[in-house]
Amino acid sequence: MAMIHFDNVTKRYPGGHDGLNNVTLRVEDGEMVFLTGHSGAGKSTLLKLIGLLERSSRGQVHVNGRNLNRLRSRHIPYHRREVGMIFQDHRLLPDRTVFDNVALPLIVTGLGHKEIGRRVRAALDKVGLLRKERAAPVTLSGGEQQRVGIARAVVSKPPLLLADEPTGNLDPELSREIMDLFTQFNQVGVTLMIATHDLDLIARMGRRILTLSNGHLTRDNRRELY
Repeated sequence: MAMIHFDNVTKRYPGGHDGLNNVTLRVEDGEMVFLTGHSGAGKSTLLKLIGLLERSSRGQVHVNGRNLNRLRSRHIPYHRREVGMIFQDHRLLPDRTVFDNVALPLIVTGLGHKEIGRRVRAALDKVGLLRKERAAPVTLSGGEQQRVGIARAVVSKPPLLLADEPTGNLDPELSREIMDLFTQFNQVGVTLMIATHDLDLIARMGRRILTLSNGHLTRDNRRELY
């Protein structure tokens, strides 16, 4: 089954600019796919449509068997629980501890304190930050802050992870460590779509690469374009 299916999707912003233009693609359940292209090519727009931070102007977007065009506003939070999102700027709350930042997605679902504690510590252990659970984000390095963001994204065990330039502010060694983490998640069945400018890094990964240019999907290194 396709985890992500775009069928002739266009996203037009006010003023007439097309963030995406007639994009058709399929990402199968369990794939790990890289999304690349110049700044403004449409990478972030594509990820926002999947996470329902934006809605398409034309065409159909299906995620995990769900037609997002038909999804009512009250159901959007339920969709987002199945989509973990990781950002370049981490978006951590500075007045909360590492534990509390990672716990946020679970708190909004109403889980009990014991289960929240178990899941948060398991996520922090996975990213190597269990000893930092009581630390303030400001005391962490950039790489550690990115790992907190990853732990927060995976704590709800979503079947799909989206990452927008997750290694953009990191040095090559830390970037490889983050990619190793993503590979581990993929090995247990999580579907990943990762937007990045780091062509050298993704070339070494040996995975499927989708290239966008000016809102158009111009290359898929594993498939013929539709």
